[in-house]
Amino acid sequence: MSENSIEDVPPSAKLVYKVLEYNGDLTQKEIVERSMLSQRTVRDALARLREVDVVAEEVYIPDARQNLYRLTVEDATEERAATPETPD
Repeated sequence: MSENSIEDVPPSAKLVYKVLEYNGDLTQKEIVERSMLSQRTVRDALARLREVDVVAEEVYIPDARQNLYRLTVEDATEERAATPETPD
């Protein structure tokens, strides 16, 4: 969705969003390691991000016991770069 959806989530969910934005697709364990948040906090943050449709959950093929998380929205910086600015 849009960045407005991200504005309504807690700071921990915003951090998880940024970790996925910078690192690409990750498992929950990898997000915990990179964000230095607790496993429960990451799980709750991912649930909130799924509620606002900015994160998708898929089966992690190398280990089906884990899930792979990816952003479902375009990188905001790419969107800004693609939109030309018009002078006023």
